Amino acid sequence: MADLPAFQRSQFDFTAHLRDPEHVLAPENVEDRRIAIYRELLFNNVCSFLNNGFPILKAIYSEQDWKVLSRKFFSTHRSHSPYFLEISEEFLDFLENEYEPMPSDPDFLLELAHYEWIELALMTSRETLDIDVDRNGDLLEDVPVLSPLAECLSYQWPVQHISKTYQPKAPLEQPQFMIVYRNEETDEVGFMEANPVTARLFELIRDDASHTGRQLLEQIAKELQHPDPQIVIQGGHQILLKLHHAFIIPGTKASS
Repeated sequence: MADLPAFQRSQFDFTAHLRDPEHVLAPENVEDRRIAIYRELLFNNVCSFLNNGFPILKAIYSEQDWKVLSRKFFSTHRSHSPYFLEISEEFLDFLENEYEPMPSDPDFLLELAHYEWIELALMTSRETLDIDVDRNGDLLEDVPVLSPLAECLSYQWPVQHISKTYQPKAPLEQPQFMIVYRNEETDEVGFMEANPVTARLFELIRDDASHTGRQLLEQIAKELQHPDPQIVIQGGHQILLKLHHAFIIPGTKASS
């Protein structure tokens, strides 16, 4: 730091104070009235994005505890993105990799934060399909295609039910699956609870771009060691139709 030009040392001193004004003194040559404007403006701007991005998480904290958490993020995390819309992702990265939990933090903090973040991530995503899709294709006999705006997630806590008035004390006995997606037709983000078969089918479609819906369901029936594979295929066909209706599966791979 001593080798830097004077103006750069001043910049570092100035921003260090803005990040953590309680522990870092302001530069002596800056009027406090002026620096206070920046202290409030920058922190309040970041807080507004956290408040809007994580409304449920904010609601379960006291006002003071939420402010302490927000300040820790603001003062210690070094963001890799200059975009305001990516502050929520930076906050999630902070919670997962840097943050030391406080007594006021719920055990489901990380999962609830992820659940709230994924909605914004999909809403602002610019991902598009890179292959031609037949919207009216046969979901059983053709190769189903997943939307790039869909994710199948697994949570140990019932994150979709958590609120200020409902805060579970213990995780679920079995992890729950949930498909989060952006509907191409309405451009709205939706959440769909999924059973293990639906989650496995989602995974197979995502990882295998060459097998038909029927072939994938036959594989699932084999994995389940089901005595009547046709029952799995019939039930799986209904799952495919449901995913298709929500644009989670926009269609099947178009013939070349």
